[in-house]
Amino acid sequence: MEGLENMAFVSNAISLVTYFYGYMNFSLTKSATTLTNFMGTSFLLTLFGGFISDTYLSRFKTCVLFGSIELLGYALLAVQAHFHQLRPTPCQGLAISQTTQCKAADSGQAAILFIGLYLVGFGTSGVKAALPSLGADQFDDKNPKESAQLSSFFNWFLLSLSVGAIFGVTFVVWISSNEGWDWAFGVCTVAVLFAIVFVIMGKSLYRNNVPKGSPLLRIIQVFVVAIRNRKLPQPEMADELHEVHDKEAGVQNEILPRTDQFRFLDRAAIVQTSGDASTSVSPGPWRLSTVTQVEETKILIRMLPIILSTVFMNTCLAQLQTFTIQQSTTMDTHILGFKVPGPSIPVIPLAFTSIFLPIYDRIFVPIARKITGIPTGIRYLQRIGIGLVFSAISMAVAGIVETRRKSLAIQHNMVDSIRPLPMSVFWLGYQYAIFGLAEMFTFVGMLEFFYSESSARMKSLSIAISWCSLAFGYFLSTVVVEVVNKVSGGWLANNNLNRDKLNYFYWLLAALSVVNFGIYLVCASWYRYKKVEINQEENCDSSPAKGNQLEMVTI
Repeated sequence: MEGLENMAFVSNAISLVTYFYGYMNFSLTKSATTLTNFMGTSFLLTLFGGFISDTYLSRFKTCVLFGSIELLGYALLAVQAHFHQLRPTPCQGLAISQTTQCKAADSGQAAILFIGLYLVGFGTSGVKAALPSLGADQFDDKNPKESAQLSSFFNWFLLSLSVGAIFGVTFVVWISSNEGWDWAFGVCTVAVLFAIVFVIMGKSLYRNNVPKGSPLLRIIQVFVVAIRNRKLPQPEMADELHEVHDKEAGVQNEILPRTDQFRFLDRAAIVQTSGDASTSVSPGPWRLSTVTQVEETKILIRMLPIILSTVFMNTCLAQLQTFTIQQSTTMDTHILGFKVPGPSIPVIPLAFTSIFLPIYDRIFVPIARKITGIPTGIRYLQRIGIGLVFSAISMAVAGIVETRRKSLAIQHNMVDSIRPLPMSVFWLGYQYAIFGLAEMFTFVGMLEFFYSESSARMKSLSIAISWCSLAFGYFLSTVVVEVVNKVSGGWLANNNLNRDKLNYFYWLLAALSVVNFGIYLVCASWYRYKKVEINQEENCDSSPAKGNQLEMVTI
């Protein structure tokens, strides 16, 4: 499902600017802003998709429902692209004397566009929040063997995502460029339809989670009760705090032991007594929380610095996706007699990711596992950190390649020329390949980290938080460009890459990435991995020795 859905989503994320500009008659600025807003909003909405999945629907139902919404969005875009009455007359191809006939999309046409566009964004947000958790739920992370398989699942999940994206930026982009946008949106519609069919086919095989109430509400309750109990003395012993150990027979329940961080929140689990201390206050969700509920809140707080320290890497990704495409338009894009479309350039990092992932999963992880004794080879935070290092290296290499490109433009007196430089576009493959490594380490590490470290009640919401790093990265990229232009006096303000100082900008991003990595090291060293107690009552075995079992597992 992810391969097909991502094929549709990425192909549009790469090339929608040309649709906005060439078919909807948006200005270049509005076209770029519309795309970045769409991308950022789509990833930000994963929070809503994760909330719905954990609170009201199962992850399977969330995938089907939101996939259907995405399907409707692509169908609406395909209809608009097919019927010229629903679009303005294209400006491209008109003579200069005819430019007065060029009109922007009217309110009705724009409404159809944005409704279809944000149905797609809303639909993909729910799929991306629930689908990784649905797949990961099929593994028992308390079983050492299945825990290792869980890590492998996230690697193959990214591989599926990358292979789908490869088809998107090549096959679907070629269709939009040569056959028309109605055909491209139609292919996306069919792809999402088959994605929904495939995930439904496995319904009878899945382990399905049962929604257990709003995780956000439980977190709010902890803060409310802790503030209410702020004047109570801090208990020294964990046994003095409220916890529920009696569970229904045959059901495993995750119990989180007390940790020393954010001890103020422990007051939410203080059992208040009145009078002779024998009469307890009637417990309620807004009067008393369990230690597990408090620890769920602590986990989320501990995760926030980690997610914030990965945002800048995605800002770098946004810059690569925009400026590298512009760089490619000034370079020789021919290979073996075939001209590579500019929007297909991102196939380079996707191809490298698809090559490196099996090597990492089948060669590196087993070797690292023997050395470290860790089922995943290296810990999640170590994997994220390695990715951040590769991100900084990628930006430095991008600066070097851009310096060479500009020097060739000056050397051949082509600073203001529209002819391509005598430099192959595949020079851009160096920075893209390194960034592909960065994404392989960081993205999968984040998915593993947020899924494994979050409580059982908020798996989808935690996965959604990892996607939000992409959203904030896209939003921050616009701010970074504007700030750099103002402070530098216009490094990127000439609308001519041969006169701009894009190489300085890349080196600045490399330097900031190093600073960001230092901040990440502080956050990662401060983080404490969770420990879990599994409380299980078994009614399938009459042996008294197996009546109540308590198992401690370190995630």
